[in-house]
Amino acid sequence: MHKLINKYICKLEAQGLAKRDDALLIALDAGMFSNRPLTGELSVLKDVLSLMNISSILFARPAEPYWSMIREVLSHAGGADSVVPMDCETRTFFHDIPVIDEFSPQAIASALSRRKSAIIRDRGIVTYGTVTPEQAYVSFSSACFSVYVKYFHDALQYFGAHAANSEKVSKEYLAAFKDISKKADTASPPRKWRVLRSEPPCNEDDVLFMITEAGRAVVSQQLVDSYFGNISYVFDKNIYISQTGSSMDELEGCIDIVPLDGSSSAGITASSELTAHRNIFLHTGRTAILHGHPRFSVIMSMYCKKSGCDRSLCHKACTEKREILATPIVPGEIGTGASGLMNTVPPAMQEGKGVIVYGHGVFTAGDVTFRGPFDMLMEIEEKCRASYFRAVNDLLEHLS
Repeated sequence: MHKLINKYICKLEAQGLAKRDDALLIALDAGMFSNRPLTGELSVLKDVLSLMNISSILFARPAEPYWSMIREVLSHAGGADSVVPMDCETRTFFHDIPVIDEFSPQAIASALSRRKSAIIRDRGIVTYGTVTPEQAYVSFSSACFSVYVKYFHDALQYFGAHAANSEKVSKEYLAAFKDISKKADTASPPRKWRVLRSEPPCNEDDVLFMITEAGRAVVSQQLVDSYFGNISYVFDKNIYISQTGSSMDELEGCIDIVPLDGSSSAGITASSELTAHRNIFLHTGRTAILHGHPRFSVIMSMYCKKSGCDRSLCHKACTEKREILATPIVPGEIGTGASGLMNTVPPAMQEGKGVIVYGHGVFTAGDVTFRGPFDMLMEIEEKCRASYFRAVNDLLEHLS
C-alpha cells in the first residue's frame, strides 16, 4: 500500500497538481497507511474515514496556478457554498464543488457525502476513494481542471462584459489575472512535438504499442486530466479502444478489442465514447483517433458573444455554426442519444481532421498512425490558447 500511495503522490507532483510536502494521502488496507505522519490537525482526516464508507482520502493544497485560481474564484463568489464550472467534465463528474470553511470531520464528511471533492477555504482540496487511492487522485485532478477552466472562462466573460458596457476593469482583478496567467504559463510543460511511430502496424502488438505510446504522449503534454480522454485504432476489422476509466499513460492491459460489426459484447468495458470512435471511422475511414480535454480548447469552445441563449443547453442543442481558426465547434453529449457525440462529431470530422466539442474537448483523427492526430491535438490547443489571450488583449485595448 505504501508503494501505491507513493505512486499517486508522485503523479500529483509530476502533473503539477500539488507538491509532495503539501499533500496527504491516507489509505486503508489491513491497516491505515499514509505518506505523512497523521499528527496535529491532520489527524482530523482519520476521523473522516471512520464517518464514511471509504478506503482513501486525499487532502492537499494545490500547486500554482491552481491555488491562486481557487482563491480568486472564491473571492468573487460572494460567499457561495459551492463552485459551479460549466464544462462537461464538471457536469458529468461533479455537478458542483462544495466549499466549506471548517476543517472538521463532520464538515468534510458532510461535503464528501454529496460530492467527490470539496474545497476547504484557505486550506486546499479534499477528495476520497471508495475502492482505491486512484479514485481520490482522479477527483483531485478533475477538481483542479474544473477550477482552471472556470477561472479563465469567467475572466474572459468579465472583460467582455466590461468592454460591452464601457466600464473600467478593477485594477485588483486585472493584476490578479496577469499574475495567474504568468503562473499558468510557467507551470505548463514545455511543448514537445513528440515523434511518434510513423510506420503502419503489421500486427496486434504493433497496434497496442502505438496506442500506449500515444496515450503517454497526450498525458505528458497535459492534454488530458485524470483519466478523461480516450484513444482508438481500427485494424483488421476490429476497433482497439481504451477502457472506460483507464489512465491514458497506463494503457497496458486496458485496451479492448471490439469487432466493428458489433458481433461481440467485448465493448462492455470500453470507453463510453466507443460509438463516437466507431462512427468517426465509418464516416471518414481514418483509423487513428485521439480524444483529449485540452484546457484552452474547452475554454474557447464555451466563449460565444451571442446573447439571448439558454447557456445550460448550449452543450447539447447549439445550432450556431461556430469554429476556432478553421476547427469546427459542435455540441454533443456523452452517450448515444440524438444529441450524443456519436451523432454530432463524425459528420463534422468529414470536413477536416479535428473537431472541438462544446465544453468537452477535442477529437482528432488520422490515417495509419497517431503522429498526425497528436500533432493536431497540440496545434489546436496552442491556437486556442493564443486566441484566448488575443481576445483578452483586444478587450483590454478597447477599454483603454
